[in-house]
Order: sequence, then structure tokens, then C-alpha cells
Amino acid sequence: MNRLSQVDLSRKLAKKEAAERLDAALERLLRLRLILGGQVADKRIGPPLCVVFEGWDASGKGGAIKRLVRPLDPRHVRVAQFAAPTYDEKRHHFLWRFWPVLPGWGGMAVLDRSWYGRVLVERVEGFATEEQWSRAYGEIVEFERTLAAEGMIMVKFWMHVSEEEQLRRFQDRADDPLRAWKLTDEDWRNRDRRPQYETAVEDMLARTDHPKAPWHVVAGDDKRLARVTVVETVCAAVEAELGARGYDLDDPAVDPARTRR
Repeated sequence: MNRLSQVDLSRKLAKKEAAERLDAALERLLRLRLILGGQVADKRIGPPLCVVFEGWDASGKGGAIKRLVRPLDPRHVRVAQFAAPTYDEKRHHFLWRFWPVLPGWGGMAVLDRSWYGRVLVERVEGFATEEQWSRAYGEIVEFERTLAAEGMIMVKFWMHVSEEEQLRRFQDRADDPLRAWKLTDEDWRNRDRRPQYETAVEDMLARTDHPKAPWHVVAGDDKRLARVTVVETVCAAVEAELGARGYDLDDPAVDPARTRR
């Protein structure tokens, strides 16, 4: 099934509704983060949380990440960005460079790009051989299963935008002196290869979606909807895992707002 074509990119959120839902979701997230960090309720340290962002250039990854971490103590959440591997990193297995940023128990990390570069840009641009990127699907799934078996909550997003919306955002950046630096020749070149990237994205979604780390494809043409979707999805994933681990999410010590209802 072609998952990208199934996404309704025409959906929009009104400004008022978006603000209300985002504020509510951020309050939920803050409480959940305190639970994971062992700061509230029975104060046991919770499982690590890793949120992975992939998506088209100008698809809104940065804006979604900015909102996601907004209510959190910056000392207790790590945001890591990944670009092309260095010469030394290329001497190791492609997953090697990601281990140091992964969160431990009680921790949280947000990854702007990730190990999926192996089956996306490295595949399309020829930086990895066909044997290497073909093998990587299984390696990635086993890597994520290993992390999940250790207890990690993994939430993976593909931020999806239409060609038309992406072009509009490119042009907006080019016309803004304070944002023009975000637009590079490589971005334009990648846009020209969108059909090849779409094939790689569909393969990635089909071959690396598994119960312990499913993909969430986010409709990104409307930024307000995308940001709300991201935060609500992270909250739902954490709540599901905590519930499975026996946390009482109805306890007023966990959710003080319940005492006011």
C-alpha cells in the first residue's frame, strides 16, 4: 500500500482549536515527562523515550520539535541533529554514531534525522551500495527491537508535505533574509529527485514499521495540525506504555488536574 498517497494533506486546524489542543497536550507531556524522570507519583524512574523525526526538506520538523520540547526542562531532554557522517564515522557500522545520543532510563531524546538516512539519502544519492542499504532494513528493525526489549519507548514520525507546499516554503525562505540560510542547493537538488525519494520513503515505511516502533505519517501542509498531531501522538505512546507497566494514570499525584474536575 502506498502510504503517502493515503494522507489527507487538505486537513486544517483553526487557530483557536489548535492553540487549545496544543496547550492541553503540552501539559499532558510535561506531567508524563516528570513521571518518566521519577519526579512525581511513586518516583520510580520510567523507561527511556526516543522521538525520531524524518521528513521532506521544509516539512516542519524543526517547528514540531520546538513545540514538543517547549514545556520541558532543557537539562533533561536531548535534541540531536544528524547530517552526513564524518570520515571517522564512515569507518564504523552506520548505526555506531547514534548510540551515544540514545536516552537511558528516565531520559528523553529527540532526533532530527536518524539512522534512516541509510535507506533514504544514502540510497538515493548513491552514498551506500545497494547491498548496504538493502541489508539496512533488517539491521534497523533489529536495532529498534533491541532498544524496545530494553524498555525504550520509540515514536517515529515521517513529516509529509505536498510538492506544492514544499515549493511555497522554499520560496518563502529564499525571500526572507533571516531564513535564507536554511535553504541550500542540496535542498533544490533533492526536490528534483522527489520521485526517487518517494520510492525510498515508501520502502522504508513498509519494511521498518513494526509493533515496537511503528511509523506515524503526519500531514504537514497545515503546520498547526502537524504540531498538535506530533505532541498528542507522543503523549498517547507514553501513556500506553506506562499503563502497560502498571502506572495508575488516574492517580491525582500523577495528574493533579484530575483533582479539579
